[in-house]
Amino acid sequence: MKRIVLLLGCLLGASFNAQAGGLYRWVDAQGKVHYGDMIPAGASQVEEKKFSAAATPGEDLPYETRRAQQNFPVTLYVAENCTEYCDSARDLLNKRGIPFSEKMLRTREELDAFKALSGSDNVPTLAIGKTFLKGLQANQWQSEFDIAGYPKALPYRIPKAPAAPKATVSPTPPPAEALADSVAQ
Repeated sequence: MKRIVLLLGCLLGASFNAQAGGLYRWVDAQGKVHYGDMIPAGASQVEEKKFSAAATPGEDLPYETRRAQQNFPVTLYVAENCTEYCDSARDLLNKRGIPFSEKMLRTREELDAFKALSGSDNVPTLAIGKTFLKGLQANQWQSEFDIAGYPKALPYRIPKAPAAPKATVSPTPPPAEALADSVAQ
């Protein structure tokens, strides 16, 4: 039994070492391109291939949400002068856990292009796939999210750490001699 455990440990350690090695691309004498973790003698045009371990955006989302996002991406169109309703729209999307992009309409050209695309110049406007929902109508938005396949709620996530409090500069206390002089008088 001990031998089996030892053998499995060695195999596991060897697999980690194999993954840690680099991957190389090289051209042999006949001009063929090869890939491997070891470079043979006489190889030319050797390149080391680097692979990032960075996660793709949205990878931490549940499968159901990723699938809905892929088929029916959500875009919130807002303007700078839209505060209360646009904030409420953002809150609704965040509470439901809907991944979305936000387009700020600032110039006349952006507004005209948006009007040609959506048929309206009202904000907030929500695009779910190719469907545009004008104005903040929470019940309609929720129904459209259901139809698009977004889950009603995301699973529990560990909340983000609160922001560190800002450092405050306190006035420097007067020197002890000045305090002693003022008390003596």
